[in-house]
Amino acid sequence: MSVLPLPEQYVLISATGRDPLELTNLICRACQENRCSVVSSRLTRHGQYSVLIVQAGGSWDALARLEGALPSLAKRHELQLTHTRSEDETTRPQALPYIVYVSALYRPDILAELCQFFADHQIGLDNITYDTYQAPQTDTTMLNATITVTLLASTQINWLRDQFLDFADSLNLDALIEPWRPQTP
Repeated sequence: MSVLPLPEQYVLISATGRDPLELTNLICRACQENRCSVVSSRLTRHGQYSVLIVQAGGSWDALARLEGALPSLAKRHELQLTHTRSEDETTRPQALPYIVYVSALYRPDILAELCQFFADHQIGLDNITYDTYQAPQTDTTMLNATITVTLLASTQINWLRDQFLDFADSLNLDALIEPWRPQTP
């Protein structure tokens, strides 16, 4: 079996629907039927709805067929769909991936404050998972955030870690920043 190279052209599809399995199946089948390949995807549930993000790759004509099929698919299955063309990411500077973990009492401004800290320190953002939940014994609303960031190779890690922990303490956040490690099954 030969390994195919990744395509250079992509379409990014954002789909919202009630049934996560149906949503995923419909979008993946549409990609397959139009000779496009799923390069990456993320599915999350938010209340009654699920959101699926798919990066599909293929030749320009396959992507055009897929884009043409999406409006009727959305109408037939009562989905909200948007799509946009994308290309390979331009070369990024040498960067180190780090994971930020945050746990705290819920306040609506915390995610914005975290993003402002990263912006102020020119830290790249790759992924955010942010959830709220009710603490079992106290019924207090809590939040958990896991954020993947990229630090320029020239970043002084110890200085940045100290700055981040001081920032987290000032907001009363239980936080940690550590090097990203691949997950093993």
